[in-house]
Amino acid sequence: MSQYNHRKYTKIATIDKQDRRWPNRTIDVSPLWCSVDLRDGNQALIDPMTPSQKLDMFEMLVAVGFKHIEVGFPAASQTDFDFVRKLIVENRVPEDVTIQVLTQARKELIERTYESLKGAANAIVHVYNSTSTVQREHVFKLTKDEIKQIAINGAKWVKQGAENQPETNWQFQYSPESFTGTEIDYSVEVCNAVLDVWKPTKANKAILNLPATVEVATPNVYADQIEWFCDHINNRESVIVSLHTHNDRGCGVAASELGVLAGADRVEGTLLGNGERTGNMDIVTMAMNLYSAGVDPNLDFSIMDRIIHVVEKCTQLKVHPRHPYAGELVFAAFSGSHQDAINKCLSIYEQDSTWEVAYLPIDPRDLGRDYQEVIRINSQSGKGGVAYVLEQEHGIKMPRWLQVDFSPIVQAEAENTEAEVSPDQIAELFNATYLEANKSMVLNGYQVNRSDGVERFEAGFTHNGVEHQLSGEGRGVLEAFISSLSDLLGKNLVIIEYNEHTLGHSDGSEAMTYVQLSIDAKRVCGAGKSRDILGASLAAILNAVARAH
Repeated sequence: MSQYNHRKYTKIATIDKQDRRWPNRTIDVSPLWCSVDLRDGNQALIDPMTPSQKLDMFEMLVAVGFKHIEVGFPAASQTDFDFVRKLIVENRVPEDVTIQVLTQARKELIERTYESLKGAANAIVHVYNSTSTVQREHVFKLTKDEIKQIAINGAKWVKQGAENQPETNWQFQYSPESFTGTEIDYSVEVCNAVLDVWKPTKANKAILNLPATVEVATPNVYADQIEWFCDHINNRESVIVSLHTHNDRGCGVAASELGVLAGADRVEGTLLGNGERTGNMDIVTMAMNLYSAGVDPNLDFSIMDRIIHVVEKCTQLKVHPRHPYAGELVFAAFSGSHQDAINKCLSIYEQDSTWEVAYLPIDPRDLGRDYQEVIRINSQSGKGGVAYVLEQEHGIKMPRWLQVDFSPIVQAEAENTEAEVSPDQIAELFNATYLEANKSMVLNGYQVNRSDGVERFEAGFTHNGVEHQLSGEGRGVLEAFISSLSDLLGKNLVIIEYNEHTLGHSDGSEAMTYVQLSIDAKRVCGAGKSRDILGASLAAILNAVARAH
């Protein structure tokens, strides 16, 4: 039989729950966040963080706005122990930030943990033991009562340690590790036994953290477990229910979101989802999901590029370019129809009004990104995207008819190079095609005279090295110039389209003009740039004529 055999796996166990309330709720207030980057995130790295990298990460977490930060497992690692001491001795923990440390429910480890925390202003002691069926039966080979007693003993030692160091403001946290693999009624039984030891109050709540240590079910099952737990735990008003999901099934964020709908108050995770196996719950994604729904996440990701730099430096892991909100390409549109829709929406968007832009769930500027990064050009791109890039990068505001003319030229370049075409490359193509097409025609000075509503244009003119005299009349200067060129070249020239704008806002800004001519019934476009609008217009006409030749 093939090794690829689905029959060796069991179906997902569900809860027979007829009174679900979470499906009809919305998240209107942000949960309390706890970063575990320095613990779960660090232990998952091939090369764990150095002390300096840990400090960089800690300072970044503080800057983002985390109030609970798990800083290590000091009883299990001298490096972690020394780092906790450094934070406390050097007074690096802000007054409104509480550091959290992890320990197993073993007396000697708990004593060592309290040793590391001497002098701390505020600290959470996070104690855990595994309660799942598979751990009880196959790893520890203990009964339910024996496993529960481990939790009770750990709770007692944690309480004693705090009593011996009353100068610190203590909070206690218990995790029934592998909660999702534990019988739900048994998990409540164990947690209630821990609460009986700690006796939390509304003023000093205990934290019960419910880990999906390995994600084994769909998010709705986790939500059912959380809601059932919240309904049956003792002294609920004195308990903070915390979530700690992993991403084994790719649903870590969804599970935490549904868990909050089900009644949880707090969420543990890491920046950008680093963690064991497929990772921890990604706080950036969940927090920004709230933000995009108009809920203040109480975390500041407006410096996203700086955050990414620190995370990549400390973890030696690259952020995927399609990572939600943070990736380099998440706000980039290559598709022509997408680019056109984005361009049209952005052109009418008013600052600080309700965000309604096609294909962009949030304003990239909120994360410190620029609009110029939104539209990227390759062989799949359209005229709207090309126009957007030229306007954002170079101030060139192509009219619609010129977009139609120029887009195939950019697409051909992308297909030829089989690569993305950069904004500078697009500008070079535009200049070569429309601004620098004329190599053989030179105006040697011109004169305009007006008489009886008719403009007369006269100029010296060099064409392919041969000097000529231009002379023509019309209702305007450009019509007179076109008439003179028609006579000289023996062509029927007509201006079909004309647009103009300045390239800046000062008096000395250059003017840009765009023309579409009909030359013997063939349409051709040109552009011109000059300090004065007439000079730019004459240059645009000459460039169009040169392109026709």
